[in-house]
Amino acid sequence: MKTMFAQTLTLLAASLALTLFTEPSSLAADAKPLKVLLVAGGCCHDYAKQKDILKNGIEARINATVDIAYADDDTTHPKLPIYGHPDYATGYDVVIHDECAADVNDPAIVEAVLKPHRDGIPGVNLHCAMHCYRIGNPNDPVTPGTPHGLWFEYLGLQSSGHGAQAPIAIHFLDAENPITKGMSDWTTVNEELYNNVKIFDGARPLARGKQGQGDFVVVWTNLYQGKTRVFSTTIGHNNQTVEDPRYLDLVTRGLLWACNKLGDDGKPLPGYGK
Repeated sequence: MKTMFAQTLTLLAASLALTLFTEPSSLAADAKPLKVLLVAGGCCHDYAKQKDILKNGIEARINATVDIAYADDDTTHPKLPIYGHPDYATGYDVVIHDECAADVNDPAIVEAVLKPHRDGIPGVNLHCAMHCYRIGNPNDPVTPGTPHGLWFEYLGLQSSGHGAQAPIAIHFLDAENPITKGMSDWTTVNEELYNNVKIFDGARPLARGKQGQGDFVVVWTNLYQGKTRVFSTTIGHNNQTVEDPRYLDLVTRGLLWACNKLGDDGKPLPGYGK
C-alpha cells in the first residue's frame, strides 16, 4: 500500500514538474506579435527615415509588427491619414505618436486622435508629439478639463518649447523601474531639450536631461484617465539619436510597459522577446 502511495506521489510530482517547465514555453509559442501603429510625419524632422528606423528597431527587439500611418508633409499641420477616423487604432495593441503637428488645433480632431486612448489603447509618444495638438497658448499652464488641456492631460506633462540643439546629459531617476532597470546615464549628440511647463499628478518621471542651465524631465510614464498606460520621451530629434541602440532599447521597453508585457526585471514577458 505504501509502495503504491509512493509511486502515486512520484507520478504526481513528475507531472507537476513537467507542467511547470512546459507551460511557459507553450505560452511563449502561443503569444501573438504585438500589433503596433506608428503615426509619423509633419514638420522639421526626417520622418521619412526615422519611421523606418523605429519600425526596424522595435521589430528586431521584440515580437511585434509595426504598421505605419505616414504623411509626407513637412508642415505643422500635416494631413495624417488618421484624421477623420476616430477608430484608426482598432485592432492595434498600442499607438506610437511620432508626429509633429503643432498647428493642428481643431478640438474635434484632437478628440478623435485621443479616442482610442480614452478607450484604453496604450500610447507611446516621442519627441515632437509633445508639441502637437495645442489649443491655446502652450506657455500657459493648463487647467484640467479644458480644451487647452486635452493633449497635455493624455501625455501627463506639458511642454511648450526648446532651446538650441546641444548635447543632453540624461540621468535616470529610478534604478528599479522595469523600463530603465540596468540602463546607464548617457550624453546624446546635439538634441533639443524640451521644457516642462507642468507635470501632472499621474505622471512618473524616469529621467531628467541637463543642457547648460536647463534641467527638465525627458522620460516619464502616465496613467491616462486612471486606466490607459502612456510612455513618453522628449528625446529623439536627430537620426543619430533615434538609431542609437540605447534609445531604441528605451522606446521598446516603454512600449512593452505600456502594453503590460514588461517584466519587473526589465525583460519582455515570455513570448514577446527575440
